[in-house]
Amino acid sequence: MRVLVVGKGAREHALCWRLNQSPVVWGLYCAPGNPGTKQIAETVAIEVMDSVALAAFAREQRIDLTIVGPEDPLTTGIVDEFQRQGLTIFGPTQAAAKLESSKTFAKEVMSAAKVATADWTAFDDASAARDYLSERGGNCVVKADGLAFGKGVYVCHCEAEALAAIDDLMVRKLFGAAGDRVLIEDRLAGQELSFFALCDGTIAVPLGSAQDHKPVFDGDQGPNTGGMGAYSPAPQFGAEIDARIMCEIVEPVLAEMARRGSPFCGVLFVGVMIEGNSIKVLEFNARFGDPECEALMMRFETDVAEVLMAAAKGDLASGPTPRLSSRSALSVVLASGGYPATYAKGFPITGLDRIEGGAASDAKVKWALEKTRVKVFHAGTAIRDRVLLTDGGRVLVVSALADNLKRATEAAYQAADMIEFEGKHLRRDIGRKALKAAAEILKESA
Repeated sequence: MRVLVVGKGAREHALCWRLNQSPVVWGLYCAPGNPGTKQIAETVAIEVMDSVALAAFAREQRIDLTIVGPEDPLTTGIVDEFQRQGLTIFGPTQAAAKLESSKTFAKEVMSAAKVATADWTAFDDASAARDYLSERGGNCVVKADGLAFGKGVYVCHCEAEALAAIDDLMVRKLFGAAGDRVLIEDRLAGQELSFFALCDGTIAVPLGSAQDHKPVFDGDQGPNTGGMGAYSPAPQFGAEIDARIMCEIVEPVLAEMARRGSPFCGVLFVGVMIEGNSIKVLEFNARFGDPECEALMMRFETDVAEVLMAAAKGDLASGPTPRLSSRSALSVVLASGGYPATYAKGFPITGLDRIEGGAASDAKVKWALEKTRVKVFHAGTAIRDRVLLTDGGRVLVVSALADNLKRATEAAYQAADMIEFEGKHLRRDIGRKALKAAAEILKESA
């Protein structure tokens, strides 16, 4: 099988890494890729938004399966273009990807499918939004209706914060046209969970869950980012929660999308808030999350190429059942100083050879790495004059797989500390909530 992965971040590096281990994949390409994917796949100098050129490449190279990583090409119709040319591609059509590209559309689908979510009101006018806030108060969530790189959500504690969010999105246009319409929602209490289901347009199978950490600083402080780290699975949520999400959310939404004539094929990423017995949807994404994908790929045991091919062909029932390891995975993002606001690029990165080359000298670090599987995925890097440099807000994602979350956490952070570049920033509390929950579960069962 010849496979093309579209994208250039850590998510796509993780997909390529897992695909490279498949016995059925003998040709692997990544467009445009990055220095990490270049080690395991042939990189192709075509940008993710050039659907016509990508389809032409896939046709010329006789690509059997194309896998789309980022949301932008999905929401602008790359799947439609490939399908018009008779090419097999994994991901939703432009119409189905509206579950991510329009939060208003997603809310309407949830309403029709009787899926629980926060109460909401949409506004196309900033003055009307401000008037509404003056009446209802500012304890709310303000969201850009469109795509905002995971950063267009403002959790507000007071009216001043909510008004500032309206100004950012609708007046200052920090995220462009994504903020032409905003949603003002009730704030939900509880714990967030990212759940992933593989869909073929008719049926869905669970891929597992993870917990992402959006705010840039420890303790969930600061502005939202594309994600600062994730772990999988979440020990505080078991198989019962997974089953409920499939039954109460995924299956009704899949049926509603089919009823509308836009069957959903691809990865349905369901962000939920859980409090007690209540499960409510925060948002949908139409692709693998990042950095959740890195943690999931660490745990993935089934041949990912065969699983995604079955979904792309609308025939999950005849494909292999996705299976994830019972072990724990944790991913930590190493970001540029200043991210998600202004940051500098072009700083040399050192220390990767100590991890991937097994040159750790410290006995404790060496023991931790030997007891786990550690992999560093490239997110925003570049090579110039044979030197690896920072080239994005999120630079690297250090991922570890171990027998338990505590060991995975230790190994990921020990490896992260071996990597250096000017301005390196990372959260130090990825996994802390889960470790606390796991300790409480053990205490209760004792």
